[in-house]
Order: sequence, then C-alpha cells, then structure tokens
Amino acid sequence: MEYVTAEQLAGFSKYKYSAVDSNPLSLYVMHPFWNTIVKIFPTWLAPNLITFSGFLLLVFNFFLMAYFDPDFYASAPDHQHVPNGVWVVVGLLNFIAYTLDGVDGKQARRTNSSTPLGELFDHGLDSWACVYFVVTVYSTFGRGSTGVSVFVLYLLLWVVLFSFILSHWEKYNTGILFLPWGYDISQVTISIVYIVTAIVGVEAWYAPFLFNFLYRDLFTTMIIACALTVTLPMSLYNFYKAYKNNTLKHHSVYEIMLPLVSPVLLFALCTTWIFVSPMDILEVHPRLFYFMVGTAFANISCQLIVCQMSSTRCQPLNWMLLPIALVLFVVVSGFAPSIETLLLYLLTAFLTLAHIHYGVVVVGVTWHVGIGLNAQELLLLKGRERFALKWWCQFT
Repeated sequence: MEYVTAEQLAGFSKYKYSAVDSNPLSLYVMHPFWNTIVKIFPTWLAPNLITFSGFLLLVFNFFLMAYFDPDFYASAPDHQHVPNGVWVVVGLLNFIAYTLDGVDGKQARRTNSSTPLGELFDHGLDSWACVYFVVTVYSTFGRGSTGVSVFVLYLLLWVVLFSFILSHWEKYNTGILFLPWGYDISQVTISIVYIVTAIVGVEAWYAPFLFNFLYRDLFTTMIIACALTVTLPMSLYNFYKAYKNNTLKHHSVYEIMLPLVSPVLLFALCTTWIFVSPMDILEVHPRLFYFMVGTAFANISCQLIVCQMSSTRCQPLNWMLLPIALVLFVVVSGFAPSIETLLLYLLTAFLTLAHIHYGVVVVGVTWHVGIGLNAQELLLLKGRERFALKWWCQFT
C-alpha cells in the first residue's frame, strides 16, 4: 500500500509551518513556563524524542489505570478504589506529558532543527493521544450510580475527537493551524483533578456540586460546552474569515468537507455496532472498544495531516473503515455471535499494528525528504525496512 505519494513528498519539501495560538492561558501562562523549562534540556536532545517521551507517558497512564480500574467501576461506591498514590502519579505524568508537548517545538527552534517531520510526528501522536487521556480521566468518575455510563463516555470521546480533527480541517482549508483553546484548558484541569482526587478521595465526587448538579454532570457539561461554545464557533469563524479574504485553498463544498467523510463514517460504523451488538459489546469491553475507535481515528487524522501539510487532496475514504465494516457485517448477520469478543480483539490488534506500521513508514519517508532526497530519488529506494532504520535516527 502506498502511504505517501510522490506529489505529497514534493509538497513536504516546500512546506512552511503556519499556526496561530490565541489562547490567553497558553500565551500568558504556559508559554512563559515552557520557555523556562526548555532551557533545562541539553541542546543535543532531539525534539522528536521529547515528543515521543510525552506520548509514552500518556500510554503508561492509560495502562496503569487499566490495571487498577479495568471495568471503570473502581470509583463507584462499594468497590475497591484506585490507591491515592496512583492518582498522584497519573496527575504528575499527565502534566509532564503536556509540558513535553509544549516544549518540543521550542527545543526544535532552539536547536535550529525544525522540520516538517517534527510537526507531522507531533500532531500524529497527538491524534492518538486523544483516546488515552480521555479514557484515563474517565476513571475519576467511572460508571455506576455516581458515574457516567460507558455510552455517554463514548459520545464524549467523539466530541473530543471531532474537536481535534476540526483544527486540522481548518488548516486543510485555510493553510493555517489555529490551535484550539480547549486543549490547554483541559490538560491543566485534568492534571488538577487527578491531584485533588488523591487528596480528597473519589468519595468527594459523589456529593452534588450545586443543588442536584453532580460533579459527573459538570464533567460532561464542560466537555460539550467547550466544544460547542469555543472550539466549533472559532473554527467556523476562522473558516469564514478565510472565505471573506478569498484565501481558502478549496472552493467547492465537496472538497471543503472531504476530510470529514471518513471520521463521520467511522462514527456511524462504530455506533451501529454498539446498537446491534448481540452481547452489548460496549458494556462488556468498553476500554478495548474505545481504544479501537481511537486508533482508527488516529490513522484517519494522520492521513489528513499529511495531505494538509503537503497541500494535496484528501482521500474521501480511509482503508481502515473496510475491516471495521467487515466485522460489523459479521456481527449484524448473526453468523457467529459467540465470537464477537474475539472479533473485537483481532480487529483492535490488526488496526494497532497497521497504524504503527503506517507511522514508521511515513516518518521514514519524510526523514529522507528532510535530508535532501527529492521525490524521484526516494521512489528509487527499495525496502521499507530501510525507512524504519532511518526513523530511529531521529532519536539519536
């Protein structure tokens, strides 16, 4: 499968980073903090290693919480709660990961090593990180009488996923990445919530926040309100400004909306699976189902990022939709209802390995462009193993 075309490679060689960050929290608090932190790092430390380290911390948090709270009932009354020390670790690691994500670009500029690969690597990992931090913070409330249902969390996950891809849809159409306000606010808030949970215990979240308005309702309301009152209006406003200034990169409605086709289809397929599942798959295996959705979404996002960075046309359908549709067909047809769990495990493993392979190959290809090979020279190279080997050179 051709992950990167010659046209995209040529586009990468001409790419110039363009972004706007207007979030007051980011501008007046976090950036000064990151400017101080980056001075601690030695100049030989590769920015991509900083990026990858932050991502691994989020992955570690995800699996750490999966160990202590496998079914999301640990925070419910009459269940064994997550130890307070674990909340402290998760909170600190989440904030460190957020800090590393803010510092990596500054390290690249500080060492004069900014490349298209750095942005691709950073945003590509961010797209996968969405599922890790959303599912991890869910354990704060969990499900049960005082928590949030797994289906509500599924919908909230999609609110976050669509908020993420919306910023890259903006850049696909305007050529400018408008950094979303919700990301910085959510990361600081989540880190604080973890630490507060360690101090007061999960029982503190059982009491009403205001009148009969519970903290779980506040959690849900904040995510939805941030998307509807901040992220979406600002995206539409930025798009409208580009339209009024006649700077849109695409002009037909079809081309403008093309990047959103695959995410919408992914949502439709996965939601259909939830409703027609004979064994109520989301209730039985919520964590695994979230992970499968997040991985497929990450691949869709990465392909969009490649297209918007190389100024090439986005493909309407992501190939990962095919195996998901096939599994859904088997579930709907009733051919083998007893193996639905096995199908979910196999599908998740396949999508994960395929996405990792995609990332290794694309990063390897982009690395060759960064060292001066043109598209024609790169296409003459044989063996993706060579690309994988070069990929590791980014961390030395």
